[in-house]
This record gives sequence, structure tokens and C-alpha cells, in this order.
Amino acid sequence: MEYTIKEQNSAESKAFVRNRLIAFNKDHFPAELSERYREVNLILIDGDGRTCGGLIGEICWNWLEIHILYIEEYARKHGCGRKLMQEAERLARAAQCDFIKLDTLSFQALDFYKKLGFEVYGQIDNAGGYTHYYMKKDLEAKEGAK
Repeated sequence: MEYTIKEQNSAESKAFVRNRLIAFNKDHFPAELSERYREVNLILIDGDGRTCGGLIGEICWNWLEIHILYIEEYARKHGCGRKLMQEAERLARAAQCDFIKLDTLSFQALDFYKKLGFEVYGQIDNAGGYTHYYMKKDLEAKEGAK
């Protein structure tokens, strides 16, 4: 049989690959985790009704993976990023996730994530002239929580 590789950016082809991998992975996770997959899309809207940022990720079995956090320049430094991350963490805890993971570049939000309790667990130097950080925050039950 002959195979061909081509670059294709259709929603249908991307969904095929994503859904087939999810189905494959489900067969390898414990039964209590196998149905715990969903996308997380939090959109930030300003007082004029304009979309000015958001957070995109997915709950994968026992973790939340944040793929994108973006806020327009004019909406930064008003606590919006912190609020988006708090809502993402709330969703992760409600879904009984054990941790949150994400990645960031050295010119982006390393210190911001550290202030929120994330720790670097890996890095790649010279990623386009910057450092690419991989970060994780464990979601242990808060002491004294009822």
C-alpha cells in the first residue's frame, strides 16, 4: 500500500486525528478516568462587549492543560489574567484534577505563573532565542478546606 502525506488545515481532518488519539488513549487509562476529557474555553469580555482575551485548554483525565492564555494590551494589569487562571483552577478542582500544566516563553508570563504557584519542571534553551519553560501546579486539597 502506498501512503501520501500532505499539509491540510481543515477542521474535519484535525478533528479526525484528535478524536482518534483520544479514543486510543481512553483504552489505556483507568476506567474512572476514561470519560474525563473536555475542552476548556474561557473568554474575557470587556465592558463594551468586545472579546479582549481568554484561556484555552482541556481537561485530560486527571489534569488541566492550558494551551493559550492571552489578554489584549489594554486589558492587562487589571487582574484579568489572574481571574482567568483562578476560574481555570476552579474548573480543574471541580473536575477532580490533580494538577495543571502549561508552557510559556521567557518573554511571556514566567513570573506571573510563578506568583500563582506554578513551578518549572523543564525548559528548552534557545527556543527562537528565548527559553521555553514547562510548568506545573499541583492541586492538593487546601488545608482547612471544608
